[in-house]
Amino acid sequence: MSEPDSAAWRAAAGAPAPRPEYPAPVPDVAPGVSSDGPTQSADELFVVPEPERPAGGISLSSSPAIRLRNGRDPQPAPLTSHGPARVVAVCNQKGGVGKTTSVINLGAALAEYGRRVLLVDLDPQGALSAGLGVASHELEHTVYDLMLNRNTAITDVLMPTSVENLDLIPANIDLSAAEVQLINEVGRENTLGRALRPVLHAYDYVLIDCQPSLGLLTVNALACAQGVIMPLAAEFFSLRGVALLVDTIGKVQDRINPDLVIDGVLVTMYDGRTVHAKDVVGMLIQRFGEQVYDVMISRTVKFPETTVAGEPITTYAPSSPAAEAYRTLAREVIAR
Repeated sequence: MSEPDSAAWRAAAGAPAPRPEYPAPVPDVAPGVSSDGPTQSADELFVVPEPERPAGGISLSSSPAIRLRNGRDPQPAPLTSHGPARVVAVCNQKGGVGKTTSVINLGAALAEYGRRVLLVDLDPQGALSAGLGVASHELEHTVYDLMLNRNTAITDVLMPTSVENLDLIPANIDLSAAEVQLINEVGRENTLGRALRPVLHAYDYVLIDCQPSLGLLTVNALACAQGVIMPLAAEFFSLRGVALLVDTIGKVQDRINPDLVIDGVLVTMYDGRTVHAKDVVGMLIQRFGEQVYDVMISRTVKFPETTVAGEPITTYAPSSPAAEAYRTLAREVIAR
């Protein structure tokens, strides 16, 4: 199959026509960096020079100016109190882009930094629950009961994980019936928000793992969230649905939740050896600018192993480059 032409890339990502220089220049120049310095080639913009590569082999944003201006995010200061939580929906209607993996490992990394984190499984497949070693099909109460049964208290559903400061609200296949049942509910878009409200004071972050669709469950997550993290695999097919996802977020902002913002775009499954992956990152930076997180999550065989082990990579392989990448992402999330 031939490579898509530039028009196809722009249409897929919902990006404007490219400027003469690629990727688009960053308007603010970092302190100590001359604006009339030597021009960099595209390859230099995409590849982090070896001396600048941080420990753990973390891939950074393809804009050196952004990296120099923002600097490496410092170690988060310890908290003296907790709450109210910032609710973040991790959302992409395309499956297989690392949503669940990112929710588990970002949550675990935030917990390592002393943040109290609640993970909400809003996918009927229950991948988030399974990834944390929970046999959700055996549970008496799940997020389905919390949303649709008024007699179910959130304390009946809430459960601790093996990671300190990290709790879970699980899901199983019962949740697949929720969208049909919610249609006739009054204020159906706010059902999840009402269910989570009693415990928001006890957490610093609530991360919602959305199902790979833009249905009513996902709208519920967006309606109660303050921010959205969009994981995107570094491949062409992930770009195709970006415009539709951004359009859905815009509609929720206009009609339901005006406080909703895009916290960031997370590049996953990145392989810096391929021109294809670099092109995708370039298109994302052109479209979203600084909303693209500096850190990019590379492919590794460790992630499938952690799913079998039922624990995050920060505890399964704590010194691995992937674990360090999610710690870096956690620092970015806290700093933003």
